[in-house]
Amino acid sequence: MFGQDRDSLRRAYAEAWQRHQDGLPLDMQQQRIANVLTLHPEYQDFVLAPDAAAQEFDGSDGRTNPYLHMGLHLAVREQLATRLPPEAVQAHARLAKRLGDAHAAEHRLIDCLALELWQAQRAGRAPDMDAYREALRGL
Repeated sequence: MFGQDRDSLRRAYAEAWQRHQDGLPLDMQQQRIANVLTLHPEYQDFVLAPDAAAQEFDGSDGRTNPYLHMGLHLAVREQLATRLPPEAVQAHARLAKRLGDAHAAEHRLIDCLALELWQAQRAGRAPDMDAYREALRGL
């Protein structure tokens, strides 16, 4: 999305949100970020904080990494937009109907994606798309 530089990626979240708040034009990626931040008011002030980009999130203190969470939203939304994998679209439709909340449905897909990415990282392998699709079918 923005290269491999973590700080640049994190600054992009702040820039998109600030531009959104200021009513300035947004490119497509900035609009996607602003849409996710709109659904997460708990992250809105955080991303604009001067030290936000430098913060570490290793899980040891129980804090959620807001950048990871928002990035997973963006990834799931990309899957839904491209309809790949199709199981994501099907699971999201089922869950949104059952839960009555598309955002809550996204969170369920995020759980599946995050678990597969974590398992792949832990095992030093590429994500297992078959396992991910199976998890989506089980939602």
